[in-house]
Amino acid sequence: MYKPVTAANVEVTARCKPMSGQSDQACGVIVRATDAGNYYIARANALEGNVRFYRVRDGQREQLASAEGVKIERGQWHTLTLQARDDRFTVFFNDKPLHVTKDSTPEPRPADGRVGLWVKSDSVTYFDRLEIRKFP
Repeated sequence: MYKPVTAANVEVTARCKPMSGQSDQACGVIVRATDAGNYYIARANALEGNVRFYRVRDGQREQLASAEGVKIERGQWHTLTLQARDDRFTVFFNDKPLHVTKDSTPEPRPADGRVGLWVKSDSVTYFDRLEIRKFP
């Protein structure tokens, strides 16, 4: 988590390059993280060829949206963006909007929090050019 920034309405963009991993080759960006078990995440997985959006509550992921058949090449730089505005979340991959999702999961929901980067399992992933933009 990037500790200097706390925000509700925010856009996080990072360049990521999945390099290797047997069970996962993923990269992600998170928003509204209140702690390590509560946040929203957009993640791209080169092995699965998808970009998904989740809400994580008490360490349990709940998938809210998915784009399948996305070409995510290992060893290549990609751009992943998660934009949060009130209860609406937009995920972009390589500057292309993939899905807009309204969070209708049960309350309480994180109203604001930290932003950050994410990897899973045995993913070896490089990150570059983290950009954070806050909205009023």
